[in-house]
Amino acid sequence: MARLRKFVCYRHYERPNTRKSKYRKKSFVRGNPALKIVKFNVGNLQATFSHRVDLVSREEIQIRDNAVESGRTTATRLLEKVLGKNGFRLQVRPYPHHILREHALAAGAGADRFSSGMAHSFGKPAGNAMRLVENQIIISVHVNEVNVPLAREAMQKANHKLPKNCKITVKKN
Repeated sequence: MARLRKFVCYRHYERPNTRKSKYRKKSFVRGNPALKIVKFNVGNLQATFSHRVDLVSREEIQIRDNAVESGRTTATRLLEKVLGKNGFRLQVRPYPHHILREHALAAGAGADRFSSGMAHSFGKPAGNAMRLVENQIIISVHVNEVNVPLAREAMQKANHKLPKNCKITVKKN
């Protein structure tokens, strides 16, 4: 299987690449790749906590779902190790609706026979991404006041997994 392209190809926040065709069925993306995000809510979902620590985007950007899943698992691992499964609640806030597509050109000897060039350039689904605006919350962690420094550290570790630098905010519930 082909490896993932670098996210430099996709991170710019532009108009979604849509296809307009006189044939209606060609105007839609066929097939949606499976989401890499396993759980959107982790931890103790019934308890109420006194503080919320958020990972907030600084600018408009697209973030691939596997980067968010990597950040979520890193933060969850640290929080579960210290607080256990009932000492926090972690939420991934946005949903990756945007479908990334690739137009894979054939390479190698004799590839010119079955390459269509840019004649059908809509591309095949390659992955999912979430489109974020400035100051949108990506991940939230609900904890009690004594655990706020630990939650900030978990959000900092999750931030290292994302393609752009984000800010961390603390709010009292």
